[in-house]
Amino acid sequence: MHASEISSAVQPARVARLLRGGTDGNATLVALTAVILIVGLAIEGVSLLAIRPLLSLHVFVGLVLIPPVLLKLASTGYRFVRYYTRDPEYLKKGPPALLMRLLIAPVLVAATCGVFATGVALLALGPGGGIVLGLHKASFVIWAGAFAIHVFAYAFRLPGLVGADWGRGRGTSGMALRHGIVALALVAGLIIAVASLPAVQPWLHWSGGDR
Repeated sequence: MHASEISSAVQPARVARLLRGGTDGNATLVALTAVILIVGLAIEGVSLLAIRPLLSLHVFVGLVLIPPVLLKLASTGYRFVRYYTRDPEYLKKGPPALLMRLLIAPVLVAATCGVFATGVALLALGPGGGIVLGLHKASFVIWAGAFAIHVFAYAFRLPGLVGADWGRGRGTSGMALRHGIVALALVAGLIIAVASLPAVQPWLHWSGGDR
C-alpha cells in the first residue's frame, strides 16, 4: 500500500476519534463549555457594578473567555450543520425549540460576537473609543436579554449533561477528549489574557487602576 493510501485510510479514523460520542458527546461538550461561560460572564456582570476599580478584572476575564466562546459556537454550530445535512443520529435527537432556534439563538450569537469583537477593538483603540464603546455597551444590553432567556431555557438540563461523564458506566465515548478540549480552551484564554496585559495599561491609567 502506498503512503498516500495509508494516509487516506488513517484520516477517517482520526476524524472518528475526534467526533466520537455522537449527539450525547456533543451535548456534554456544549454543557461543559456553558458552565464555564456562565461563571465567567457572571463575573463580568458583577464587575460592571464598579467598572472603574474592577476594570482590570473585567478585561482579563473577558479575554480568557474568548476561546471558550469560540468552542461553544463551534460545538453548537456543528450540531446545527449535522442536523440540517440530515444526519440520522442528529435528526433523531431533534432540533432545539422553534423560538430558541429561529429568534433567540441568532440574536445571542450576533450579540456575543458584537460584545467580544468591540471589546477587543477597545483594547486596540485605547480609552476614548467613541462609537466602538457605544457599540460595546449596546451589544451587551442585547446580549444580556438573549443570554438570560437562553440560560432560563436550558439551565435545568446542565446538571445532568455535565454529570453524564462522571460515575461508573455513565461516561459517554470521548470523555477525555472533551475535557482536554475544554481545558485547552481555558489555557488558550489565559495565554491571550496575559499576552494582552500591555494593551490594558492605558485603560487602567484611565480608570485610576494603576495608582
